[in-house]
Amino acid sequence: MSIDWNRRTCARRGHTTYRPHEAHLEAKLHASTALGAAWRCLRCGDFVLGEPHGSGPAAGAPLVPRGKVLRDLFLLRFLAVERALRGVFVVLAALAVWQFSNSQDAVRQFFDKNLDVVRPIAVHFHYDLDHSPIVDTIRKTFGYKHSTLMVVAALLLAYALVEIVEGVGLWMSKRWAEYLAVVATAAFLPLEIYELTEKVSWLKIATLVINILAVLYIAIGKRLFGLRGGRAAFDEERRSASLLEVETSAGMPTPAHNG
Repeated sequence: MSIDWNRRTCARRGHTTYRPHEAHLEAKLHASTALGAAWRCLRCGDFVLGEPHGSGPAAGAPLVPRGKVLRDLFLLRFLAVERALRGVFVVLAALAVWQFSNSQDAVRQFFDKNLDVVRPIAVHFHYDLDHSPIVDTIRKTFGYKHSTLMVVAALLLAYALVEIVEGVGLWMSKRWAEYLAVVATAAFLPLEIYELTEKVSWLKIATLVINILAVLYIAIGKRLFGLRGGRAAFDEERRSASLLEVETSAGMPTPAHNG
């Protein structure tokens, strides 16, 4: 069953009505009822009792997102939440690296002490801690210089900032955020492909597919980088989605052709 994005949005945010000064358009958007005047919602097309939310010339009517635009807005906000949450987790990771860099020796002593405690248990289950890949990886981190860890923390913070800014921009439907999302996501695709050559997992495959689809969806759907007519075609598509624009076009006389 398809989703009626117009009525779904009106149910959450309320209707948007407008009284145009042009008499023929006012007649199309206005209705008299036993309960009083009703005006047609510019988003869902239903008639709503009460005074219009605004009035003026048709050209000054609010541009109300409808249909496909609302669906795209929902998907973009889903991506915005995902980007913002990822940014928060990366900030926490950066803080953890920074904290570790300032207490590296204490963490190493704590790790070695507790490793000796669990060693008899590991031997009982025939697990060799001295040749464990996980233990070896942890021990390697103890050999990193303080300056190296600080650089890693700074890079993580920079990446988190990009993700959070991208998330906020996508939530606000900013076109620069859509460009940032495409560029930033596409930049990491080669790394994700390289990781698959090292070790294949369903999580890595799913992440790669989702990111590729996100890049294609935003770039093509939002007509970025001049695709499908670019910004001019995108703005025209949004204008054509306005009910009042449709009514204006329908009410214009057909130009005569010289035969």
